[in-house]
Amino acid sequence: MRAVVVPRQGGPEVLTVTDRPTPEAGPGQLVVDSSAAGVNFIDTYQRSGVYPMQTPFVPGSEGAGRVSAVGPDVTEFAVGDRVAWMAVPGSYAEQVLVPASQAVRVPDDLPGDLAAGALLQGVTAHYLANSTFAVRPGDTALVHAAAGGVGLLLTQLVKQRGGRVIATVSTDEKESLARQAGADDVLRYDGFADGVRKLTDGRGVDVVYDGVGKATFDDSLTTLRPRGMMVLFGGSSGQVPPFDPQRLNQLGSLFLTRPKVAEYIATRDELTWRAGDILAAISSGDLELRIGGRYPLDEAARAHEDLESRRTTGKLVITTR
Repeated sequence: MRAVVVPRQGGPEVLTVTDRPTPEAGPGQLVVDSSAAGVNFIDTYQRSGVYPMQTPFVPGSEGAGRVSAVGPDVTEFAVGDRVAWMAVPGSYAEQVLVPASQAVRVPDDLPGDLAAGALLQGVTAHYLANSTFAVRPGDTALVHAAAGGVGLLLTQLVKQRGGRVIATVSTDEKESLARQAGADDVLRYDGFADGVRKLTDGRGVDVVYDGVGKATFDDSLTTLRPRGMMVLFGGSSGQVPPFDPQRLNQLGSLFLTRPKVAEYIATRDELTWRAGDILAAISSGDLELRIGGRYPLDEAARAHEDLESRRTTGKLVITTR
């Protein structure tokens, strides 16, 4: 089977398509004929060395497809079942070895590319809005990169929970997408902190959801109300450097958290709850997942280039068949 390989850490150009051995299902495992893999910023961090990895490796952690083989002790799934997964290494491939404990069922009427692109960003948006800072009616949230994959889903979920969304974007096209997702107000990054204070009559927002990181972090802190929460869940502009926690005191007894998905799907029940909610909502039309680009395996490098350039909107997927 064909797979994308990172032979050494570096730029997108290191991504290489090669033939790899067909995986075999061991205890607790599924072999899945993949239809598509999701592209996420963590893939670029691992490829570039921001997150060191032992090379060579197959990137990607998210996808969807149909089960072609099951391990001897697997009882929850059978050959032919449609499944999706997240946090499974080696997903940029035509066949993926998936722990049965990490697989979730895909609704029959949900296309494979939507299923492949839904979980990591969808579950991220789910835990951000439901658990990290559980939005209540009347809360105001600042959502950075609101036209990105997480941003569009998060905006919809905040609105469904009765919150107000102030969004940041970089272009008119992205503003249109953020508004379509339900954003109440949309700002450009330049001067966004002043804009937020004006829009909230000086009060500030209850929560900032920040996946941009270095470029927005400092100003984001100043937009929070006293005892507001800064949720730093990514760093598309670079990682936030160390800072003095005394600033949280000075700016109004602020809260700061740096969540990651693993702690929010720590049990099978939590994974199936969050993933099930997201897949069902997309299947029913209650939640819209926008696919911003589809790339064949041979063009995985272009997918990484487009994502890192921040030229994209919505979710990017690599089609594997």
